Amino acid sequence: MSVAADILSWAFMLTGSAVIIVGSVGLLRMPDFYTRSHAAGMTDTLGAALILAGLAVEAGWSLNLARLVFIFIFLLFTGPTACHALTRAAFASGLRPWTRGGGGAKD
Repeated sequence: MSVAADILSWAFMLTGSAVIIVGSVGLLRMPDFYTRSHAAGMTDTLGAALILAGLAVEAGWSLNLARLVFIFIFLLFTGPTACHALTRAAFASGLRPWTRGGGGAKD
């Protein structure tokens, strides 16, 4: 493995970790369920994709690369779908989005 590949893989993995940390800060700072789920849904997919890209660079052309690609495809479909299903179920059960005047209480 060359030094350039090591640097590229670490750059991908560190960037992915930073994106996940920013998403976790978003979970703490956002005011209601919908904005929190948006922060989590967007950043976990991107963060995981970047970390998997770094691992793929480290793996090279091998069977492990194929496994990482399958993991990425699985995460690409399940993460946003689960986030959408959770927010849709919350809205259907009566949880309304936060507004400046009223909060996010059930009607």
